[in-house]
Amino acid sequence: MSSILTNTGAMVALQTMRGINKGMAQTQSEISTGKSINSARDNAAVWAISKSMQADVKGFSAISDSLALGRSTVAVATQAAETVTDLLTQMKGRIVAAQEENVDRGKIQTDIVALREQISTITSAAQFNGLNLLTNRENTAGSGTVNILSSLDRSSDGTVASANIGVIKQDLGTQATDWSVGTADAAGSGANISGALDAAAVVPLAGAATPNTTALVIDSAVAGMGVQINITGSAGTVGAAFNDMTRDVSYVARDGDTQTDVANGLANAFNQRVAAAVEAGTLGANTSIAAAVTVAANGVATVTFTGETGVAGDTFNLQAIQTNDVEVGGRLEALAEIDVSNAAGARSALTEIEGLIQTAIDSAAAFGSAQTRIDTQAEFIKNLSDALTTGIGSLVDADMEAASARLQALQVQQQLATQSLSIANQQPQNILALFR
Repeated sequence: MSSILTNTGAMVALQTMRGINKGMAQTQSEISTGKSINSARDNAAVWAISKSMQADVKGFSAISDSLALGRSTVAVATQAAETVTDLLTQMKGRIVAAQEENVDRGKIQTDIVALREQISTITSAAQFNGLNLLTNRENTAGSGTVNILSSLDRSSDGTVASANIGVIKQDLGTQATDWSVGTADAAGSGANISGALDAAAVVPLAGAATPNTTALVIDSAVAGMGVQINITGSAGTVGAAFNDMTRDVSYVARDGDTQTDVANGLANAFNQRVAAAVEAGTLGANTSIAAAVTVAANGVATVTFTGETGVAGDTFNLQAIQTNDVEVGGRLEALAEIDVSNAAGARSALTEIEGLIQTAIDSAAAFGSAQTRIDTQAEFIKNLSDALTTGIGSLVDADMEAASARLQALQVQQQLATQSLSIANQQPQNILALFR
């Protein structure tokens, strides 16, 4: 049946053309944008995933910048630490030369002072963008840690947390410890120390057939906590020459120090004090005064002081004083004490310089390890960003070869649909012929 009111063929042809035109519009959008999913209406789930991944890529780009800044900062510190090591090695050469009797120790000391000042200049100047990893002047509690943004970690529930690479500052400053800014407890009342040296009364360390001992227990270590030991001897005895009211036997805890570090620091300082007194001949050749450290399973460290001078009735008194919030000096502050202008000082300096060189070597090695880690993380972030970008492309990018072939097919279909619609629109004209 033919009808002039309803042209079914034209409607079918029109619907077909609409579908073809819609396909052409989508294909042309893919070709012009390069994306098969350009908005949420194209595929909401895939679009949402791609947007989250794109946000992560942006974040990793910022992390790459952070790592580049951190790498540069650590590189400056590494170079400075290596230079300080070289200067300390040169200083050791001067000190070794000073061991010879027939030398001008005064001129050698002048060279050592110049090297020390150069070390101070280097550590002060070794900063990048205002951050210096070789000094602790902005942190009186110790060396401190600098966190470098290194990653963004997305969990399965969608939450994102940042991760950091911690670079421990290696204080190679020459500034002296300032005890005056701290708060000293009454002698023997320190909250972090206990044992015999914590008693209110001084403890005798006397020469006898059986060496007398006394102990100092380091119960805990807090950054900025300093422990000083007063040493006094009975008047008129050999022990009186061992007096140390300036409290050279001392140690200040830095960030990360444990009870063992504090105990070892005190023991080393005490043994050096004894060695200097023996060198000066004030304790005699038969002395057996020494400090040793033991550490319990719970980390509590004990410094045991043993005393015997070989002189009957000779007495030493030790007393510990804890000071809180001490302004920590540089790890190379002992450079100020090196004096080779006399034979005793030259011999003492030879021992001292070895420890300072090792401190600088350890610092340079620590920075080198941190720099390697930063470089590895930076390379990983770069590769990860590339992988994420590739993944996003596989989700939303258009297949241009397929789009090209589809466009040509749709163009042919569009031409055929147009021809079909034109034929369908001619059908009412055919009905007129029936009425002629």
